[in-house]
Amino acid sequence: MSTIRKFVYAAVLVASALTFASSVAAAEAPAHGKFTLTHDVRWGNALVPAGDYEFSYDPYVKSPILTLTKVSGTRASYMLLVLSADDSKATDSNRLVLETVADGSYVSTMELAECGTTLYFTVPSHPAKQMAKTATTVVSSGQ
Repeated sequence: MSTIRKFVYAAVLVASALTFASSVAAAEAPAHGKFTLTHDVRWGNALVPAGDYEFSYDPYVKSPILTLTKVSGTRASYMLLVLSADDSKATDSNRLVLETVADGSYVSTMELAECGTTLYFTVPSHPAKQMAKTATTVVSSGQ
């Protein structure tokens, strides 16, 4: 009787440990997905060419970065520093928000609604003398 009790106790401990470990691992999993850029954009200091991309973002590291990998055409990878991140609203969708200025389009935010996060990136400021209009373009990402 004592042997059966010890076996059941050990089985319950193992099951509890596996359940706890899997929920902790799931909570700390980085965000990842795919999207397509229809034209070249500037993302921070990088010029990112049009194409299909996979991304990964781990919010739990000390200096969060977004990793991009081009999966169509010539393969290329980018590591982009995330300026800041906020929780996104439930009504947000997965998308890239671009700001268009005289020297091109810059990614200003990446909204990851499925992960509940919005990432912000540096967009260079331009002198007040410049008369270029700024427009905002939204590119949806397919996950």
